[in-house]
Amino acid sequence: MRVCVFIDGSNFYNACRENLGGRTDVNFASFSAYLVGPARHLGRTYYYGCALPPDHDEEARRGQQRFFAALQRTPYLELRLGKLVKRSVDCPACGDHRDRYQEKGVDMRVGVDMLAGASKNLYDVGILVNGDGDLVEAVKAVKDLGKHVELATFTKGRSDELAPAADVITTLNMADMKPLLLRP
Repeated sequence: MRVCVFIDGSNFYNACRENLGGRTDVNFASFSAYLVGPARHLGRTYYYGCALPPDHDEEARRGQQRFFAALQRTPYLELRLGKLVKRSVDCPACGDHRDRYQEKGVDMRVGVDMLAGASKNLYDVGILVNGDGDLVEAVKAVKDLGKHVELATFTKGRSDELAPAADVITTLNMADMKPLLLRP
């Protein structure tokens, strides 16, 4: 079976921080191989993220660029970038006014890529690494095209709507993820 892996980078990063004691140093080639398993064939991994804005901390931006460069050197991995949009928000509790950045276009791109790959018969199984319920309809549409959709998430942060839409759920945990981290 041919498999494509679709990773929502921001969602996965935050889930790793929360579930792996702050660890985010995942080897994505090993992670994809783990999800696909030895009996199936990895066609491609798609990693979705957003570049930090120019007004963000310079050291964090350089670190992210090194991370993106490492992803681009990973065999059979495609980096897909959305954008961050600045939004003004008012805190209802304290009345503070703040500017926040919000991801735009990432969920839509994941869904479109999953559907495009399924309709072009590029894979038999799509593995979605995301806990976000926004992709329920995309998962259903991919299944309607005769493809299998697996969900790989940590229990904490998994959407109650997304889990039942998938054919198979792989629950990620510290024991399984530890060998897939870059640092011991």
